Amino acid sequence: MPLLQFTEKGIYCKRANVYIDPWKPVDYAIITHAHADHSRWGNKFYLSHHLSKPIIQHRLGQDISIESMEYGESRTINGVNFSFYPAGHIIGSAQVRVEYKGEIWVASGDYKLEDDGFCAPFEPVKCNVFITECTFGLPVFKWKPQAEVFAEINAWWRKNKAEGKATVLAGYSLGKAQRILQGIDPSIGKVFNHGAIEKTNEIIRNMGVSLNETIYVEPKMKKKDFEGSLIIAPPGALGSSWQKKFPAYEVGMASGWMKVRGTRRRESLDRGFVLSDHADWGGLNTAIKATECQKVIVTHGYTDIFSKWLNNQGIETTVESTEFEGEMNETAND
Repeated sequence: MPLLQFTEKGIYCKRANVYIDPWKPVDYAIITHAHADHSRWGNKFYLSHHLSKPIIQHRLGQDISIESMEYGESRTINGVNFSFYPAGHIIGSAQVRVEYKGEIWVASGDYKLEDDGFCAPFEPVKCNVFITECTFGLPVFKWKPQAEVFAEINAWWRKNKAEGKATVLAGYSLGKAQRILQGIDPSIGKVFNHGAIEKTNEIIRNMGVSLNETIYVEPKMKKKDFEGSLIIAPPGALGSSWQKKFPAYEVGMASGWMKVRGTRRRESLDRGFVLSDHADWGGLNTAIKATECQKVIVTHGYTDIFSKWLNNQGIETTVESTEFEGEMNETAND
């Protein structure tokens, strides 16, 4: 019997009676990170990294039963050892290392290899079997260094400010919004946040994590208050009545999908910036090699193409169906 199995409820460790990121309610859920497709309502008990815990409680309810661990800390259940290691995806994101009698599996959740300077950077974990996403598992997906992307964003903001315009930049409220906030040049002007992002930032600050200064977009504010400013918003706010409070502005989005031709036009954006919290093609291959695993299981993204590539490289690879979304939901409501 494999140490981890893919069932209709999620990734299951039968020996410990524990699930990892289940998509249907279970008794015991180990959560890799707080995004909605990996952390779902209805489980009797949750175990997460300590930086994910308050965010999960905010999203699922303060009354849920949840405990947390630090990276490198472990918990043994019926002889099976579970531990967390940094995934580099968003704040609090973790890979789950599962060990029983010397056999090691790693469920990586979502991850990226570039150190964004905010969340704990990805740490490769040696294992026998590596469970990986492949959201951007095509060679066309190759990310620029983060510094280059933020230089482009800052130049766009400066241009808009010189023209008396506001700059609206969209990114997912958990992960991308904080990465944008920490990556831009705050000396250019004021930075405003949509309420969904400001609430997430408040939770993060309350955990003692430092974030650059932001201002909540309040209904009483006037259009002139936003002139020359940067306004960070979730993708779902674009095109809504919320935008009517701003003066002349340009709209952009930061997402890995901006690499795909036509995405910016379909979303009616002035600018698109290729910035993803998921590994690109090179990052996926580098991460897998670093684990020195004998087998790979791919779960979401370009699974057929990426698994074929890995098998052709001599790495035994299979595909399993899950309900994880990767970055697919970044252009949907947050």
